[in-house]
Amino acid sequence: MNALQLQGTSDEAIPTLTDAIPAIIDGVTVAGLFLVSFAVLYWLGKSVVIGLTERALERRGFNQGLISLARSIVSALVLLGALALAATIAGFGMVLVALSALGGAVVLAVGFAAQDLIANFVAGIFIVKDEPFTVGDTIEWDDNRGIVRDIQLRVTRLETLDNELVTVPNSDLANSVLVNSTRKGSLRVSYEFGISYDDDIERARTAIIDEAERVPGALADPAPSVAVTDLGDSSVVLSGRLWIDPIEHRPPAARTAFIEAVKERFDAEGIDMPYPHAELAGAVTIDERAEAKSA
Repeated sequence: MNALQLQGTSDEAIPTLTDAIPAIIDGVTVAGLFLVSFAVLYWLGKSVVIGLTERALERRGFNQGLISLARSIVSALVLLGALALAATIAGFGMVLVALSALGGAVVLAVGFAAQDLIANFVAGIFIVKDEPFTVGDTIEWDDNRGIVRDIQLRVTRLETLDNELVTVPNSDLANSVLVNSTRKGSLRVSYEFGISYDDDIERARTAIIDEAERVPGALADPAPSVAVTDLGDSSVVLSGRLWIDPIEHRPPAARTAFIEAVKERFDAEGIDMPYPHAELAGAVTIDERAEAKSA
């Protein structure tokens, strides 16, 4: 083979710019079709689907927290749907199938690795939807107590009575027996006082009610009350009760003020508050035989 033949073969193997122009045009056309399709589909999805979702939830009376969550989820679904449809229109079907398979595997792996995170997220959705408590409510769960300060999809932040900020996973709250002390608008504060059997019950009842009415935050309706609840071994037990607004006044503070005020009133009026005690009865005998034997 001579040099002329080698040169001809080399020139034929190298593509020219003219040969590449159709491929470039096809690539630009496909990319442009994908971008235009995606933009149109995404705009239509946000304008129509998200708007319809928000209006449907508002008509059903859902709160803004749940509506905001639904807006975020629908926005993500619209984005994924627009990408999938645009890729199909542009002819990226095979690539889309491969990416879907890869995405499914990734989602499965992440799901196993983040089970607690997903559980907290789902629990947060139900908390926002069912509203067992809202911001400002005082709740009790698993021997804990706190005021709700912030509700998020993964955690809920509460302020304890010691002014500590506690972050609780939503799944813990969703799976626990929960007591909401503020949902009904008023809360009863009570304490059992013991008086001597020799003291007058009506006199003690009047003193307790009088001091209960003076407790800061005590409501006039329902009015404070006193009831005899037990006849103990060393005292007659009177249960003093008053009602407060738990949002405006903390129950432990009201209870402490109530106990202290009644104790001082009983001391001032000479009403005895006996503590439990036991009396020993009988006689002590001496074994004379033991004394004689030891002598």
